[in-house]
Amino acid sequence: MVHLYTGYGGGKTTSALGLALRALGHGQKVIIIQFLKGRKNIGEYKIREKLAPEYEIYQFGSPRFVDPKNLKPKDYELAEKGLEFAREALKKKPNLLILDEINLAAAGGLVKVEDILDLLKNIPKKTIVILTGRFAPDELINRADIVTTVEDIKGMKKRLPARKGYEY
Repeated sequence: MVHLYTGYGGGKTTSALGLALRALGHGQKVIIIQFLKGRKNIGEYKIREKLAPEYEIYQFGSPRFVDPKNLKPKDYELAEKGLEFAREALKKKPNLLILDEINLAAAGGLVKVEDILDLLKNIPKKTIVILTGRFAPDELINRADIVTTVEDIKGMKKRLPARKGYEY
């Protein structure tokens, strides 16, 4: 089962984290792999020790903001490492595997869509995979079992500042 969250609105990662919280509440194993993110001061990263061992989170991105229009060689290297790490994570047979911002990584050419599709061929039966990020390629949308587009009706267009504990 593959869920995909995409769109211009905020809340894609938050939705995935909500599913993670539910899974943890039922004693299930959750692994989160974040692409393009390397900031350690975000809530979902800071909580990792309190929720271990059922909750694991790994980051494959720079601590700086990654500009999709100005990618660095290190961004490509980290994204590839993240995808390889995801292959290994599936061997642990988690109940939930979240590939946060992988849609954007694919759209930006940091990882190949074919490699993601190949990864999705090897999902253990009990594992649900969630793909998040803007600009989801059509191939991933077609592969997903559940697709949700998050639309910005009011909020992000106003460029409101991100609030600690809510947006990060």
